Amino acid sequence: MYAKFDQTKAPLIIIEFTGEKANAQNFAHYLRSLEENYARKEQIALVFDARKALDLNPLYQMKQAYWLRQNKALIERYCQGVAYVVPNSFLRTMLGLVFKIQPNPVPFKVFENLDAGLVWAESQLEVQ
Repeated sequence: MYAKFDQTKAPLIIIEFTGEKANAQNFAHYLRSLEENYARKEQIALVFDARKALDLNPLYQMKQAYWLRQNKALIERYCQGVAYVVPNSFLRTMLGLVFKIQPNPVPFKVFENLDAGLVWAESQLEVQ
């Protein structure tokens, strides 16, 4: 599994990257799971916990950017904000590359620790 989705604190959803290398199958499952977060058509905030994430192949960076582009209206309507927990500077650079291809359509912030990301994401839900 490339990423685990924790919805126990919904509408705050935590996506934890497991440290498994992305491949066609697990990355497709990740993108489908990401879209399922919007199925209830309710306001949400996301926390991407990339503390265990590995480098992302440019092919998957493009797929992630394409997914953002394809789902832009859905994300803008229901997502109040996205916190990215990325302590690794190289991964922060890779995240920036995805956003150069397709800008993030909602407010976001990058954090080095999970607690700060959770606090910020929760505050975005209160703004709605």
